[in-house]
Amino acid sequence: MYTKALIATDLSDACDKMIRCCFSLKALGMSEVVLLYCFNIRDVGTLASRLEELTEPKLELQADALKQAGFTVATKMAVGLPHIEIGRQAELHGCDFVVVGSHGQSMAGELLLGNVAQGVIENATLPVLVVRLKVMQVEGRFVCEEQPCDFLEHVLYPTDFSENTVHAFNHVKYIYRRGARRITLLHVQDKVKIAGYLEDRLDEFNRIDTERLTLLQEELRTLGAAEVTIDIRYGSPRKEIVERAMSDEVTLVIMGTHGRGFFSRLFAGSVSTAVARHSTANVLLVPMPG
Repeated sequence: MYTKALIATDLSDACDKMIRCCFSLKALGMSEVVLLYCFNIRDVGTLASRLEELTEPKLELQADALKQAGFTVATKMAVGLPHIEIGRQAELHGCDFVVVGSHGQSMAGELLLGNVAQGVIENATLPVLVVRLKVMQVEGRFVCEEQPCDFLEHVLYPTDFSENTVHAFNHVKYIYRRGARRITLLHVQDKVKIAGYLEDRLDEFNRIDTERLTLLQEELRTLGAAEVTIDIRYGSPRKEIVERAMSDEVTLVIMGTHGRGFFSRLFAGSVSTAVARHSTANVLLVPMPG
């Protein structure tokens, strides 16, 4: 399922750290990388060719790091609207997913700042892996701190049992088979939808959803012997997902999204992007196919 990834870089120190974190993707089966630097057409105009000459040495340094880690690497520079071009290039090169970086409040680096990375997520037809970077302020400037990155240590799978999250479960199963050591299946009873109207049925909802999660748990257990636990919470889904990721050393959150368009933006703004921005763990966002 995962053999080739497009990694979007802005050539910053933060992206150097992100790339080193991506070495751990070998454990998921990844062997090929397209390393992309995208010039924003609104900024460069007719200067693209000259800027490419200045950009190439740094891009090759990052590519060399990936090659030394055992990946087959192709470098690419493109001109366009980054939030559109990143996904287009991933499809053009036959990639299985896209990698961008995040340090919480905004995405890492100039080209992947805020709306660009969110745009990549919203317009994605491929899964998007948001790599969590730890940024600290040292003597008045922001510094990206390198940290261990293990995508298989503890996977959190939030589900509301909708079609898009069911599709994302295929990725959970794949990662389980690749050697995930622990998986938590999480469902959040949405307080906004229940409070004041259906609270008297909360125990009933919990029973039904525990049964649903138990079926998923049993399905995973047929694939291996890793620890699989169930967690049901009551509150705001995005808040509970982020807090659950922070509370127990989760290393990867896998979430389904609704795909492109208005409903994608609505969903991403309320849940997926909120988790990608604020989670202390890496986040894999899986869009619906088609």
